[in-house]
Amino acid sequence: MFIPLHDANSLKHIKLQYVTISLIIINVVLWLITGPVLVPEAFSNAAVVGLGYIPAVAFDYASLEPGLALVPDEATYVTYAFLHGDFWHLAANMLFLWVFGDNVEDALGHVRFLVFYLLCAAAGAFMHGLIDVESQAPLIGASGAISGVVAAYFLLHPKVRVWVLVLFRIPLPLPAIIPLAFWIGQQFFMLLIDPSGGVSWGAHVGGIIAGALLVVILRRRGVPLFDRTIVSPRAVEHIQATPSDAAVAVETKPDRPSPWGRPT
Repeated sequence: MFIPLHDANSLKHIKLQYVTISLIIINVVLWLITGPVLVPEAFSNAAVVGLGYIPAVAFDYASLEPGLALVPDEATYVTYAFLHGDFWHLAANMLFLWVFGDNVEDALGHVRFLVFYLLCAAAGAFMHGLIDVESQAPLIGASGAISGVVAAYFLLHPKVRVWVLVLFRIPLPLPAIIPLAFWIGQQFFMLLIDPSGGVSWGAHVGGIIAGALLVVILRRRGVPLFDRTIVSPRAVEHIQATPSDAAVAVETKPDRPSPWGRPT
């Protein structure tokens, strides 16, 4: 298990990742107004049922009472991805989005990245539903969409060094291919051994598959897959001084600053 902390992968085509930032803000605001911390529990439950993705409803095995349905059934393929059960559920998803989303947005462009994100969320919900079409437990969480972002980053920038917190305590700068390959493999493995567990591994896998396919189709013309450029995080980035400078290593400056229902 790892937590991404930082990369120094500069933006090449956009000045600011405002779609990524906007998605984070929207998720945080919606958690504040629908989560169980600041609003009555009954209201929070109603939001989860009305906006969460319920396979039995989506596949016509059940239906919600009119007073509980807040959006059309088809819309829940997306709306579920903007709800989170608790702070740590939200924080983990948004951290992944913050670290990896900007470079995927850079590679796709603002509008196509938003389309990409929503399609990955929908794919995650669909895969989750296929595993148990009669489930009446609401699915919430952005992990389907985030999994698509991770898969896209993996294909775009496998050699970029990323600071990750391994086992929640050991910070290491690693080429992205190492932690991301492990993380992606873990999602498929967990789906095989625990398809109906408390975490929707199916939503993760659905997002991964969609992200890997969509980044090939939606990336900007000229943006390569498996970028060969090696970019290191600031803490390990340096240049070698000339011999006359007594071989002092000088740090360079980076291009930019550095559950309710069933969670994904």
